[in-house]
Amino acid sequence: MSMQQQQRRAAFVTGGRRGIGRAIAYALAEQGFDVVVNDLERDDAAAETLAGIAERGGRAAFVIGNVADLEQHARMVDEAAVFGPLACLVNNAGVQTAYRGDMLEIPVESFDRLIDVNLRGSFFLTQRIAKRMIAEPAGDVTRPARSVIFISSGNAVIATAAQADYCISKSGIAMMATLFALRLAEHGIAVHEVRPGIIRTDMTKDVFEKYDGWVQGRGFPLARWGEADDIGRTVAVLAAGLLPYSTGHAFHVDGGIHIRRT
Repeated sequence: MSMQQQQRRAAFVTGGRRGIGRAIAYALAEQGFDVVVNDLERDDAAAETLAGIAERGGRAAFVIGNVADLEQHARMVDEAAVFGPLACLVNNAGVQTAYRGDMLEIPVESFDRLIDVNLRGSFFLTQRIAKRMIAEPAGDVTRPARSVIFISSGNAVIATAAQADYCISKSGIAMMATLFALRLAEHGIAVHEVRPGIIRTDMTKDVFEKYDGWVQGRGFPLARWGEADDIGRTVAVLAAGLLPYSTGHAFHVDGGIHIRRT
């Protein structure tokens, strides 16, 4: 292993083969991380992401697995250590609601899927990786060099009745991040939450016209579509420890949608 490789840190990004996850992986590589990407399948999109990490100077690896399946976690975490101890976990894997409509009619299957992936899976994966981080040397706990970052949503605090189950899952992530921040601070592990707004990804394709009307109508302060890179750069700053006196904070990357106005 070269001296340059020894100086790099390792990050694990769930749901990282495309979209926001890919942008996060690229930004981390540019910030000096080797990146292990997790997703449900290793396809052409995954190959493109791995190549992009390498182009940005990072070593890249792929771990196939479903975060909602807790039985896979032990293997996933073991495989994620391919470049050494993890310095950063990015809980990015998530799904949108399968039902948009009256919350009085939400199917049980849609609700359970959101909780399993967005909430339950992230909690127990973080629990397992946090224990491993704690068992490893902590370094200077006053300047955290390790981090756990949750990608939630503006819907953690903005109520949208037509996707109530999604909102519930994301508000749960917000509290989860706060609780892990309290628990892990003594071990020099910072915990952050990033709340994307309207981001141009495959997940927003089915509601493009609705959101684009909001953008074109200047319905919020920085009225433009958010890009996956906006999230990636934010995560990279946090993972690099460039805000060393911050933990448990929610970073809104949403053009100001969350601002209450009269």
